[in-house]
Amino acid sequence: MYIQESEFTMVEEGFVARDLMEEIINDVSQTDDRDAFFVADLGDVVKKHLRFLKALPRVKPFYAVKCNSSRGVVQILAEMGAGFDCASKTEIELVQGIGVKSEHIIYANPCKQISQIKYAAKSGVNKMTFDNEVELSKISRNHPNAKMVLRIATDDSKSSGRLSVKFGAPLKACRHLLEMAKNLNVEVIGVSFHVGTGCSDPQAYAQSIADARLVFEMASEFGHKMSILDIGGGFPGTEDSKIRFQEIADLINPALDLYFPESSAVDIIAEPGRYYVASAFSLAVNIIAKKEVQMETSGSDDEEIDLNKTIMYYVNDGVYGSFNCIFFDHAHPKPILHKKPSPDQPIYSSSLWGPTCDGLDKIAEHLNLPELYVGDWLLFNNMGAYTVAASSTFNGFQQTRIHYAMPRGAWAAVQLLKRGFQQPEGKETVCTPMSCGWEISDSLCFPHTLTSTGII
Repeated sequence: MYIQESEFTMVEEGFVARDLMEEIINDVSQTDDRDAFFVADLGDVVKKHLRFLKALPRVKPFYAVKCNSSRGVVQILAEMGAGFDCASKTEIELVQGIGVKSEHIIYANPCKQISQIKYAAKSGVNKMTFDNEVELSKISRNHPNAKMVLRIATDDSKSSGRLSVKFGAPLKACRHLLEMAKNLNVEVIGVSFHVGTGCSDPQAYAQSIADARLVFEMASEFGHKMSILDIGGGFPGTEDSKIRFQEIADLINPALDLYFPESSAVDIIAEPGRYYVASAFSLAVNIIAKKEVQMETSGSDDEEIDLNKTIMYYVNDGVYGSFNCIFFDHAHPKPILHKKPSPDQPIYSSSLWGPTCDGLDKIAEHLNLPELYVGDWLLFNNMGAYTVAASSTFNGFQQTRIHYAMPRGAWAAVQLLKRGFQQPEGKETVCTPMSCGWEISDSLCFPHTLTSTGII
């Protein structure tokens, strides 16, 4: 419907991103054009989606486009039926441009430009958030069909990226906002919250769900028909996170059952971003220059001087490009050597720098590395979240190219999702539940029934 096999490299089961990176490196190393590049494993995105559906069966994911707006990611999530959390006209254009219907979009930016509110109205995007009087007045004048979701503040003190300092109405302000909406004839249909980026306390979700229940009760006093709870994002996207996704799900599910049981007929949505893409993207950069610096260090008490060198390496991507996550997302990328060093190679204190003419363009320092050379490659894992999204062309350096890879099992999973989890008539899977990475439900597992042409 949205994406064709020709738009990515189809790979066999057992594929890892490093395999495709090696192929690309071998190809480009025959030339002088050794640009940095990403490999995006769309199979990882598919697995994350299946895991989300299994761990939070009552919650529909609306992918946070701002996290990584690369077309391949958006397309494959659309294929699997995800909704989309958009923050601007441009993001709405992107997802609608690949065929996503307006009812599968929430305009989840609580503070919007009037022209963009009008664009949402024209495009049929009616679900949108607000958290203050001015926003409510703007929307009442510029979007007559708006269906509003009231964003409430949360305790995000244990999150690395706090959002309630900018967005969210305190509980004590909600009654007035709901009354004002009633007087303006603006329909309020739900409540949203966001516990912050890198949340280390999953209890914050449970507390926010309880707070949302209170707002639902307030809304009923003014005749608002509430039907949506948006539990936001903040879900981890890598295995080395302080809190695992399943730990969060194990607290969310009972909280939903307590405050919003299925009998309440409330639709539950979420806004996962980094959860889907952080681990799916790997980055390869090439060393384009180096500089050795001789350092004088004091040795023994007789002040014998030892001359040691430190090495500065300059690579062809930096903080104005894919490594903007260092400034904007509290990231600490760690390089992986493409070539395995011999055990007897000396180690030097080293630093990594981007290609621009700005002294702030520093990727990492105090690294202990063997000596590397111009033309060598460095690899970085877990580079999918808030990297591509904020990359610029400062100094005329182009944004890094993305190579998409799709394992055949993942592609089969996407097709099954589109068909509503149905197996082809007369065919059975040959693996047991939970024995591989492609479970859709407790009883449906694959891809061992695949051929080169698809599912058999």
